[in-house]
Amino acid sequence: MSQREPLTRERIIETALHLIDGQGLGRLTMRRLGDSLRVEAMAIYHHLPHGKEQLLEQLIAHVAALPVPPGDGEPRERLRSWAHAYRSRLLEHVGVMPLIVTRRSPGALVTTTLSVRELLRESGLPEAEASVGAHVLLGYLLGTVALEARERASGTTIDEVDWDQRFTAGLDRVLTGLA
Repeated sequence: MSQREPLTRERIIETALHLIDGQGLGRLTMRRLGDSLRVEAMAIYHHLPHGKEQLLEQLIAHVAALPVPPGDGEPRERLRSWAHAYRSRLLEHVGVMPLIVTRRSPGALVTTTLSVRELLRESGLPEAEASVGAHVLLGYLLGTVALEARERASGTTIDEVDWDQRFTAGLDRVLTGLA
């Protein structure tokens, strides 16, 4: 008899992400999640007592909270590297994007926003400009990923698009504007 993997919050989140990535956000139910975990749906509530609402908040935090890693180097290059990693993460779990852009998630983007703002301050921007700049950069990232995901899913691109090239060109413009 094989031993079942213990149920943990991390396993629940990873399995929910796998379901969303494969079937879409609309197909995520606690019963379907329980079936995928090979447990009764009620067992999930032991780890997430507030149910699906708490699960959705955890999914947002898992995908959207990606602070700029500490390190040395020119702030603009660190922001560029982080922005590419953030875009990849959002595209990897694009099914969570509707939650990220529409739900009020206290704290989900706070560490991300604060780390971007701090790096902009390190680059010489005053606090007020760094704060606005962090929102502009995050807005660019979220908006670009949402548009890219929509166009890829619908297949209705106006012209041949190199998504990486388009993203990088826009990012360069945003970073130049923040300089």
